[in-house]
Amino acid sequence: MSTLVVCLDRSGEIAARAGLSAPIVGWEAVRSLVVDVGLADPEDAGVNCLLEALRISRELKDEGEETLVALVSGSGDSVVSADRAVAAQIDSLLSENEIESAVVVIDSAETERLVPIVESRVRVDSVDRVVVRQARDIESTYYFLKQFLADEELRRTTLVPLGVALLVLPALVTYTSLVVGIAAITAAMGLFLLYKGLGVDTLLARVPGGVQNALYSGQVSVVTYAVAGGLALIGAFAGAIGVSGLETADGYLLPVMQFVFDSVPWLAAAALVASTGRLLDEWIRDGPVSAAYLNLPFGVVALGLVVRGVSAYILQQSAILSLTRVPPMDIGVVSVEGFALSPLQHLAAFIALGILVSLLGMYTGNAFGETRGIERDAEPELLD
Repeated sequence: MSTLVVCLDRSGEIAARAGLSAPIVGWEAVRSLVVDVGLADPEDAGVNCLLEALRISRELKDEGEETLVALVSGSGDSVVSADRAVAAQIDSLLSENEIESAVVVIDSAETERLVPIVESRVRVDSVDRVVVRQARDIESTYYFLKQFLADEELRRTTLVPLGVALLVLPALVTYTSLVVGIAAITAAMGLFLLYKGLGVDTLLARVPGGVQNALYSGQVSVVTYAVAGGLALIGAFAGAIGVSGLETADGYLLPVMQFVFDSVPWLAAAALVASTGRLLDEWIRDGPVSAAYLNLPFGVVALGLVVRGVSAYILQQSAILSLTRVPPMDIGVVSVEGFALSPLQHLAAFIALGILVSLLGMYTGNAFGETRGIERDAEPELLD
């Protein structure tokens, strides 16, 4: 059994320059072909391919292996006929010699397409692509561009946005200015890179299927998510109205706090509705309900209270929001006179209320778990 060191020539020009017909088999025959082709065209890359095949064959012989070096060339007017000629020559070599494995030597990316033909007939231990040193960078760049253009996904995500940017930039420069045009194109490219880098396209592609499955399965969360989306829009609108009515504000802190103060109740309500719908879906299922779904509504309300209190404190300190007044109350024999809460007292009250709601959620989850078999994280067992 021997190893076939085969030099592939898809175009068939190497053997044609020497006036020989492929396959050319044997050390002496291939070495003689190198001299003939080199004298006919010293710049031919096939000379380097043949020399590399001879070098590999010599190294394998020095290691004690039996080798057979050969040149296999394509022939015919079409790519199909050339590839079939290569396949027929490989079959002829395998039938006439006891070949156990092969080492394939190629000189271009085009010739590399013949490697699967060899692999389908004999085990290929190595593929050696020979590139002339002076043209290595050019060959590698050509190979990379060819692989890039063959990938449809890369073309869509790279060439299409680049082409759109090149088409839009002249229009922006014509009707605005060069600075505005470059800034707009740069911003658009940045948004596109974030869109692809963060996987937003993948997430959006999953949304229709998820909504369809949720509708078919009758999940309550579909309705609650829609309601939550509407409440979130109302919250954003309420925050925008609050900021628009803010006249005496310097900088960005106070407008942001005003937006948060006006929108947080609606946003908290949206999160509460969405989490409640998810909890109902888990409750309707036959399996146990995770304790996290029980604690989530209480956590949302507690977070909303804390954020509302912090934003109110900043606005009250800036005299934009008036102090909170507690009206007089009569509770049985106890009578409470009306008073105003200071900003710090108002903040402490909201924080205390948020902590109380959070503790209530934890207590409710624990109590509910004891009676309903709520699923908990497994605790490690102590070894005796």
